[in-house]
Amino acid sequence: MPALLRALAPAQTIWSMPAGKADPAVYLTFDDGPHPVATPYALSQLQTYDAKATFFCLGKNVASYPALYQQILEAGHSTGNHTHNHLKGWKTPTAAYITDTLTATKWISSTLFRPPYGRIRRMQARGLQERGFRIIMWSLLSGDFDTGITGKTCLENVIFSVRPGDIVVFHDSEKAWERMQFALPRVLEYCVQQGWALKSL
Repeated sequence: MPALLRALAPAQTIWSMPAGKADPAVYLTFDDGPHPVATPYALSQLQTYDAKATFFCLGKNVASYPALYQQILEAGHSTGNHTHNHLKGWKTPTAAYITDTLTATKWISSTLFRPPYGRIRRMQARGLQERGFRIIMWSLLSGDFDTGITGKTCLENVIFSVRPGDIVVFHDSEKAWERMQFALPRVLEYCVQQGWALKSL
């Protein structure tokens, strides 16, 4: 699927960051929050390892948990727009998709945008880019959203492949919670042991 997504992706879509040989860094990201349990846990773990990350939030969840969104910002992390209602771009008319994303901007002050499922039509992307959004994808999925795998597998999905410059996806969501809480601290520890910084986008 990643190869297909890349082939179908619009121009100027960001999949990874420069490796930064002099200052190697990994870019952890979290989708679908904020969540009253998963987000505070992620923030606590990031603080423990002096790490920064990027949280791609759903507008409806920020509206429900505005204080959590503020905690993300106050901790020095960056945020991004993940639509208001977690829409799948391939199954949503372009005008409705853009409207939903713009609705989320009432709560999310960011020009970073990640399409849910990584699925976005070229016209949708163009419409968002014309409004100043930068479309951020990923180079590595933890798979924490997959209820068919264990936290250990989720961990291995990252540490067996991660390299400086990678944009890694976790989720601060109910569905991913069990696997994320196992894998995240171990991924952070691994990156620190490698001498890599953990930065926000």
